Amino acid sequence: MNDYVCPRCRTRAPVTALTWCCPRCRGPWDLDHAGAPVPLASLASRVNSLWRYTEALPLATSGAPAVPPVSLGEGRTPLIPLTDTVSAKLDFLMPTLSFKDRGAVMLAELARRLEPRRVIADSSGNAGTAVAAYCARAGLDCAVHVPEGTSPKKLEQIRAHGARTVVVPGDREATARAARAAADEPGVFYASHVYNPHFLHGTKTYVYELWEDLGGRLPDTLVLPVGNGTLLLGAALAVAELHGHGLVDHRPALVAVQAEAVSPLAAAFHAGRDDLPGPAPAPASAPAPAPAAARPTLAEGIAIPNPPRAAQILRAVRACGGTFLTVPEDDIRAAQLDLARRGLYVEPTAAACWAAVRATPPRPGTTVLPLCGAGAKTGLGAATDRSAG
Repeated sequence: MNDYVCPRCRTRAPVTALTWCCPRCRGPWDLDHAGAPVPLASLASRVNSLWRYTEALPLATSGAPAVPPVSLGEGRTPLIPLTDTVSAKLDFLMPTLSFKDRGAVMLAELARRLEPRRVIADSSGNAGTAVAAYCARAGLDCAVHVPEGTSPKKLEQIRAHGARTVVVPGDREATARAARAAADEPGVFYASHVYNPHFLHGTKTYVYELWEDLGGRLPDTLVLPVGNGTLLLGAALAVAELHGHGLVDHRPALVAVQAEAVSPLAAAFHAGRDDLPGPAPAPASAPAPAPAAARPTLAEGIAIPNPPRAAQILRAVRACGGTFLTVPEDDIRAAQLDLARRGLYVEPTAAACWAAVRATPPRPGTTVLPLCGAGAKTGLGAATDRSAG
């Protein structure tokens, strides 16, 4: 297995150590993984899942592409046109009805090999559901920390897979803190879709599939929803690999979309910041400031006020000439209804990118956006006071 490496201070740790974050700066890990070029001509005869890209995946077996026992057939989702220049990739057709299966299968396969005493995750939605499903597939004991007020439909799905739910009073940030404290216990594998880079190596297959389906090309623009940034960072990773191996001759612009109600990254990007602003120093005698509350939004899956990989997300968008767009609640609701009337019933978070594209002058060339979560998970409801990731 490859080592973890901290992108901030370059501290390293073996994957086998179950160290979920950098012990020096407590930041998320990257993975010291150098994949080989994926041969486009040989893909037609390979297994019909994301494991077909064996050369690019850190947990793939050597030799011919093999499907690990935790696989549920994830990947290879359809690409359909919405307009003459805009297409949608239907990642809500994954086994647990969201794109998070791409990363969750990697985390579960890693945990299966490490044989921890327990797997824990934190989420109020799709990531927790995906981790629960793949842990069930792998026969792993799993607990998912969720904030109070989590969608009943998502709680039902998590519990149906046999995972225990630990309901945490407070918001999404409080839930993450509780899970991280539990992750420090001996023998625990933290299946974090934010801190563990194996998740990003799973989500990067989104772009590998586009590259294959478009005959060795990539679209001119990739529009991606961003909360914790796991899909965008995976996409940036794939683009860098494909370009570095000489398999594409241009890098698409990454356009990141946030809900107007919770848009810390968009604000930082347009202010020219390299990271989110930290808290102002206070006298030792002063009480600790309360964290800022997220405003209500329909797009609960991207309502993340303080994403741990903020600096990496901002850097990735700038490096490819991309930008950030924000969308108001009315536009998200209208986009969700418009997609439903086209036969595509997705959750509000999944509609955010279509809302942004509809409200923005078209960029030159071709554009692809993901429809990354099924509407059956949330329905067509009013805005809530929950945030998720």
